[in-house]
Amino acid sequence: MALTALGAYVLTFLWTARVSLSSARIFPTGDFVGLGQYERLFRNARWLLSLQNLAVYALLFIAACLVLGFLLAVFIDQQVAGEGALRTVFLYPYAMSFVATGLVWQWILNPELGIQGVARRLGFGGFTFDWIVRQETVLYTVVIATVWQASGLVMALLLSGLRGIDAELWKAARIDGIPKWRVYLSIVLPMLWPSLSTAFILLFVMVVKLFDAVVAMTQGGPGTASEVPAKFIMDYLFGRANVGLASAASIVLLLTVLAIVAPFCYARSRALQRSGG
Repeated sequence: MALTALGAYVLTFLWTARVSLSSARIFPTGDFVGLGQYERLFRNARWLLSLQNLAVYALLFIAACLVLGFLLAVFIDQQVAGEGALRTVFLYPYAMSFVATGLVWQWILNPELGIQGVARRLGFGGFTFDWIVRQETVLYTVVIATVWQASGLVMALLLSGLRGIDAELWKAARIDGIPKWRVYLSIVLPMLWPSLSTAFILLFVMVVKLFDAVVAMTQGGPGTASEVPAKFIMDYLFGRANVGLASAASIVLLLTVLAIVAPFCYARSRALQRSGG
């Protein structure tokens, strides 16, 4: 089964790469134009903007999820009352589809129906929270919505790591008078490296796949202010009937992912081997 899946992925990659080297429009063609599609792709202002947006989104999304997920894990690890219910509440958003998340946050952030509208109806006439309709801030609304959804997953991963730390470590830290925050930063976080690396990889995959939430919340707008590569590819594949250009964009996105994730996974496996040895 695994070999079949791997074979399907490899064949799909090879077919997409071949199409990206052709002049295909509506249907794939057998001609060869070299790197012409890639040259057109990187002269496309919309594609360059989508890459820029994705880089900003990735930085904010991954950092916020890791920090918030870690804080939630630390909070729950204090043996708080109702721990099971809290874990469920924090993890539940991850069970929702990105489309549902996008629609919910679109309503929440809508200037007329959401937070701004409610605040003004309560008498705060000067209150403004219209990020979702402003080009310079719309991307941050996508970050807010997706962090809300994904931080619970990070919490679950890091909480399992925290529960695996020997209780004797905390006793020793108390005896030595080491502040708790220092223990977390200097000792606990390095010990959570396997969980953190797993969380990073999962979050990075979510970044690259970002599509549903953007379409549900903003349709890539206002204008192209929240355009992302996955939406660019889908628009050119189906909306603009340019299979060759969409294939070239897909290959570029895949190679970018491999260039970042492969060394990270290799370093993680080497670290695990050393710790195991």
